[in-house]
Amino acid sequence: MTAEPRSWLFVPADSERKIAKALDSDADAIIFDLEDSVAPAMKPVARDVLRNLLKRSGGPQWWVRINPLASEYHKDDLDILGIADVHGIVLPKTESGDDVRQLAHRTGNIPIHAIVTETAASLFGLLSYRDASSPLAAMSWGAEDLSAALGASSKYDTDGELAFPYQLARSLCLAGAVAAAVQPVDGVFADFKDEAGLRAEAEAARREGFTGKLAIHPAQVPVINAAFTPSKADVEHAEAIVAAFEAQPGAGVLSVHGKMVDRPHLTQAQRILDRSR
Repeated sequence: MTAEPRSWLFVPADSERKIAKALDSDADAIIFDLEDSVAPAMKPVARDVLRNLLKRSGGPQWWVRINPLASEYHKDDLDILGIADVHGIVLPKTESGDDVRQLAHRTGNIPIHAIVTETAASLFGLLSYRDASSPLAAMSWGAEDLSAALGASSKYDTDGELAFPYQLARSLCLAGAVAAAVQPVDGVFADFKDEAGLRAEAEAARREGFTGKLAIHPAQVPVINAAFTPSKADVEHAEAIVAAFEAQPGAGVLSVHGKMVDRPHLTQAQRILDRSR
């Protein structure tokens, strides 16, 4: 499993059947959801299910999406975080780095994955997550809640592409995560039966700089893992760039395989090698 999860698979925490399927998948991280996919009356049941889960040796990281800071369910969600097998917390509907800091005051150094574009106000606070002392580990974006918050009738334009407000939210999440030196994670692809569409979106996300993607069905996991795993050719090219600069550490620009590469190419090559491990 990669240090930065490629695939982050959501599963309702009140469904033992779906949890079992998620645990049998090849997801790098599983997000046990206590928020949107669990009805209010079932939230206590979901917490009990998580308390009784037994961690297998190895396997995916375990994360828990709790309810938002202002929710009436938030405090009760925090009571289950003492489970030793929980790797981190997914905090929805964050509007700024202050929300992460507020949660960290309650949870200590447990890693936090913030979903950062689900309200209108959140789009104005993406730089505020840059805090070296924060336990923030990842940032992802969401269009469904943002669409509802903006009063939109659809998040797509007439060509079937994401409308500009959601493209903006996605780009701001990517830039905000990189500025904060945490993992940028692309949002969900809702049609879990459309494998080709998912593959195209995941590969585009990788090219743009995202290093992982949220999933809502186990069938999406292999496609996402493949998209965010550097190919053999990518790794060999990255190794050649790194080797060239190691041989000439004082150089600013070098030729590798007949093409000019500079220091930004070296940074990209090092990231590819990190992901390949």
